[in-house]
Amino acid sequence: MTQILDGKRVGDEIRNEVAAEIAALTGDRRRPPGLAVVLVGEDPASQVYVASKGKAATIAGMTERTLRLSAAATPGEVRRTIEELNADSEVDGILVQLPLPESLPERELLLAIDPDKDVDGLHPMNVGRLWSGEPGFVPCTPFGILELLERSGVELIGRHAVIVGRSRLVGKPMAGLLLAEHCTVTMCHSRTADLPGECRRADILMAAIGRPAFFGPEHVREGAVVVDVGINRLDDADEVQRLFADSPKKLRAFARRGSVLVGDVDYPKVAPIAGAITPVPGGVGPLTVTMLLANTLLAYKRREGME
Repeated sequence: MTQILDGKRVGDEIRNEVAAEIAALTGDRRRPPGLAVVLVGEDPASQVYVASKGKAATIAGMTERTLRLSAAATPGEVRRTIEELNADSEVDGILVQLPLPESLPERELLLAIDPDKDVDGLHPMNVGRLWSGEPGFVPCTPFGILELLERSGVELIGRHAVIVGRSRLVGKPMAGLLLAEHCTVTMCHSRTADLPGECRRADILMAAIGRPAFFGPEHVREGAVVVDVGINRLDDADEVQRLFADSPKKLRAFARRGSVLVGDVDYPKVAPIAGAITPVPGGVGPLTVTMLLANTLLAYKRREGME
């Protein structure tokens, strides 16, 4: 029987652990961990993400501050905001919400963040620390995937992991994490020859390309662990009917909302042959904000000399 890798359960477990540790650490009148989020512009999705991060941080016992800047903010204004947070002793973690407006130099502004407060794990210093095996911060989504696999009892040592997608947010750091866990790692992408054949070699297949239901049974070896990182919103009735003709639950959800979330994996067709699989929603998604809290707590402990 296929094992469902429940990201919500694991995320709740980690959040409870983070909250309990914060309560124990701050019980002797120490200040709580502090997270600051820089939000530039009015992107609706970013507004939702930032609100969820702030709420989660507060529930966990952290202080949370969201600094909202106009979409017309200059690079200098954003940089000054980051530098003020770098110097603020009450702030342990800094996150610049992406995407930034096109007028802003993303790389330059991410470089402005103090690497020891870079809880998104995107500063080149932290990228280097990951690949050299030194302590640093790892992007939250791959960090969460690793926790999900380990806490779900998935064996990693000696397994062949195939990662499809080479983004700096997921694919590349995921490869570094799995290599550190003694996996053999193959990186694939849009120009990989015979992609289905490469995928079928995987003991653990990670799909992270942002194409709805792209990965079907032809990509998956029977018994493989399938991690679906994609979150795609479909609003085309014909496409939803094609993908989920045998899934009344998804069809009812589409009828109610006019859209439905799907991953990069054709779940109804792949789940029966996988040994374990993450659903969408409820798989990888709940872990991203959770691991932001874990990274912020880690930054706090290091800055307070506890780590």
